[in-house]
Amino acid sequence: MIRFYFHPTPNPAKVALFLEETGLPYEIVPVDTAKGEQHLPAFRAINPNGKVPAIVDTDGPGGGETRVFDSTAILIYLAEKTGRFGGDPKDRPELLSWLLFLASGLGPFSGQAVHFQHAAPEGLGYAVNRYRREAERHYQVLDDLLATRPYITGKDYTIADMSAWGWILRASRVLKGEDDPLARFPHIKRWFAEIDARPAAARARAVGTDHAFKPMGDEESRKALFPSNYPPAAE
Repeated sequence: MIRFYFHPTPNPAKVALFLEETGLPYEIVPVDTAKGEQHLPAFRAINPNGKVPAIVDTDGPGGGETRVFDSTAILIYLAEKTGRFGGDPKDRPELLSWLLFLASGLGPFSGQAVHFQHAAPEGLGYAVNRYRREAERHYQVLDDLLATRPYITGKDYTIADMSAWGWILRASRVLKGEDDPLARFPHIKRWFAEIDARPAAARARAVGTDHAFKPMGDEESRKALFPSNYPPAAE
């Protein structure tokens, strides 16, 4: 059994897609990040970084429980555990390269673009421009790649595609103000439509919808989500 620590955001969505594609037995453990549950000691014991997603595999290496945190690490671990969606062994260098591109580039810059366009105070035009333009640049890198192949690593649908799907799912938030945010990226649009039409993607989208997560946007949620913006008062 996989205990899946989840909040309905892009990085957990990637793991949800893998779990639904493979049919691995799992249970959802909601982590309401707008309430600050990611900072509780019980969750920090699973992910010291206080971020979702994380998993606990009750049948880990050697038959004992093991924790895995960070969405990319989880996808690699589960692909190796199941022998599925890791792609052709000869494409392993491509798989790792694009997974790290997504983990260190497209995902973080998309996240910062969302933050500065939707959550940060007004008047931070430099930051808005910086992260929006970098997110667009990463989209273009991915679009250029997908002009040459059906999936990110080539002919096979892999965990790299699942990883990208989680963030492209939020393109309308990343590329704020565009009626059709993928219109400028036709190869991503083709690729995304194909993956999003998979039955497992529909099931992944539904994960956690039976839980009433706290809405974001008030002062409590901002303090929970961005604690470094609220340093302790000097003594």
